[in-house]
Amino acid sequence: MLDVDTGIVEEWLSEFKTVPETSIASYAKNLKDKISLVSSLYKVIQDLQNELLEPVCHQLFEFYRSGEELLLQFTLQFLPELIWCYLAVSASKDLQSSGCIEALLLGVYNLEIVDKQGNSRILSFTIPSLSKPSVYHEPSSIGSMALTEGALSQHGLSKVVYSGPHMQREMLTAQNRFEVLTFLLLRYNAALSYMPAVSLQSLCQICSRICVCGYPRQQIRKYRGINSRIPVSSEFMVQMLTGIYYAFYNGEWDLARKAMDDVLYRAQLELYPEPLLVANAIKASLPQGAIKSNKEGTKCIQVEITPTASRISRNAVTSMSIRGHRWKRHEQPDNTNDTTESGSFVIPEISVTNVAGERTRNGEKNRMPGDSDQHIQGVQEIPTEPRVDSKGLPEIRRQKSVMN
Repeated sequence: MLDVDTGIVEEWLSEFKTVPETSIASYAKNLKDKISLVSSLYKVIQDLQNELLEPVCHQLFEFYRSGEELLLQFTLQFLPELIWCYLAVSASKDLQSSGCIEALLLGVYNLEIVDKQGNSRILSFTIPSLSKPSVYHEPSSIGSMALTEGALSQHGLSKVVYSGPHMQREMLTAQNRFEVLTFLLLRYNAALSYMPAVSLQSLCQICSRICVCGYPRQQIRKYRGINSRIPVSSEFMVQMLTGIYYAFYNGEWDLARKAMDDVLYRAQLELYPEPLLVANAIKASLPQGAIKSNKEGTKCIQVEITPTASRISRNAVTSMSIRGHRWKRHEQPDNTNDTTESGSFVIPEISVTNVAGERTRNGEKNRMPGDSDQHIQGVQEIPTEPRVDSKGLPEIRRQKSVMN
């Protein structure tokens, strides 16, 4: 670590102690623009033997519990690097050098699991319904959904999943390690839209290293340092994929692609169904080419927006179209006298209206000539002479009446 970086960090440590409470908000706004300070802090965190590591972790925790949102986000941007350093030290079984990092992670965790009154916080998550559009799907892309009674009864209902309450931890052990780290990564993912590009790059890099260290792919990636395998949980890998998915669409295509392949590689080795499902779903939804997004612009995921105005297709089948088609078919001219070139019989004509072949108007009754009090019963036969076609064969003509 250079002396310049050491001087920047020392100045930062002493500056915050002299800032009055009324000026903390303006101090926090100017802090995010100090790129050289952020770079120097990363170097301090990566060097576990640096004497500035302990005061840096202490000040980052002071930022987090200050209540100022910008200071809280400033601490959160270093969370992926802090998690990697702690896991690397845990794999090498040298926990003495990571005491301050462990204390910082535990402090952030214990602050997040309770509200301002000190009560246990219960987090709720709403699972999107397939009948309503979300950032993950469009109902039109799924296909036609049958409007059954069960589907209609479930329309508009949202399933809510609850997480918590979480227990406070005084130290990290092998049993509760990934419970704490998963919750911290969940908190980091909730603030992804506020994280700078350097934090997203750190997230993708540590995801790759955690997943391939101690495996043959480490030689391909040329990662140096520890060669021990780092155990991970299925829930922790899902949270890693959440951050990687966001990095795809916010200027970190190459690093995110490499990280997703490494996470999928580790999930296949561990046979974890949840990371396999999420990673394959992300891989299938990605476009063919790299996304060249503006890092300084609005950070978002492009989705198809369902139009608000209702549109009816011209070919839609309605009651009016069925009724019009029915009358149009009945009003076609009689072509029974025409003969086909190849056929020997004329297609028999079947009348489904009345005896005379005319349509009965609504409200009228079919009556026999000379008998106005009796309805037509059964099938009426008309004593007409059978016609003969061009080949001398009699034409079969059948008529049918309808009872009113």
